[in-house]
Amino acid sequence: MYNYLDFEKPVADLEGKILELKKLAENGEAVDVGDEISRLEKRVRDALRDTYKALTPWQKVQVARHPDRPHCVDYIKGLFNDFTPLAGDRNFGEDQAIVGGFARFRGEPVAIIGQEKGSDTASRLKHNFGSVRPEGYRKAVRLMELADRFNIPLLTLVDTAGAYPGVNAEERGQAEAIASSTSACLGLKVPSISVVIGEGGSGGAIAIATANRVYMLEHAIYSVISPEGAASILWRDTTRSKDAATNMKITAQDLLELKIIDAIIPEPLGGAHRGPEMVIAATGDLIAKTMKEFSGANTDFREQRREKYLAMGRNL
Repeated sequence: MYNYLDFEKPVADLEGKILELKKLAENGEAVDVGDEISRLEKRVRDALRDTYKALTPWQKVQVARHPDRPHCVDYIKGLFNDFTPLAGDRNFGEDQAIVGGFARFRGEPVAIIGQEKGSDTASRLKHNFGSVRPEGYRKAVRLMELADRFNIPLLTLVDTAGAYPGVNAEERGQAEAIASSTSACLGLKVPSISVVIGEGGSGGAIAIATANRVYMLEHAIYSVISPEGAASILWRDTTRSKDAATNMKITAQDLLELKIIDAIIPEPLGGAHRGPEMVIAATGDLIAKTMKEFSGANTDFREQRREKYLAMGRNL
């Protein structure tokens, strides 16, 4: 059974009935229920299709935050071989909200930096729910510098509600660390690809997402601030988060239209959590296609990145 979102109640009811029928059949307490199960499964597919083709921005926020969505470590396991993680910023300590290292992607070496939220209570605490501290961004900068030195393309996987806002993070220079990481992204001589796999929140996301190509999953979000944060600032009322989400243009579809991102990766019907292998494979195919384009191009990647970001907003 899945963790159901509020707007998925019709689907939850139908799948609950399917589960009950399957249990009765297993216990020999029912006649042949195969036809009824097939009929209900079709109704589930229809309900999911009708629901997900008309998601509101606030509902997309909920899907992007779904606890069962595949996370950074799932993409690393599914797409890369010989992953060698690196730890620490060589200054203060290790921040496990950032997972990074080097690996092989379809035979080619790549550098990987990703934000990991965790999938259960223990791992969420370990990874600080994906909220990165200054030492995490300084570790990211260290990895970028290594990638640049050895001419290895960079791939980043973005999934954070935002950088950690605690007092100790501010004392250790959170703003400077985010700015330095963003600057390091912009200054890379090697090509870079970023994929927003869930939430892309504020500077915490931009710090590793300032890439030559930025992709988003179909139901991911990418914004300067969370809808709750925007509502508290604009209206001093967090119950207006839905209004904020609608007006902020944070969905992949809005951002593609605004030319903030370069492409959308489709998700399985019902969201990435209903078909993690499928969405991870689709992400890998797009990364492979992009890396092939980069390898055959005589491009100054710093200049291309510069033009990309300076052009944003010119034609709005």
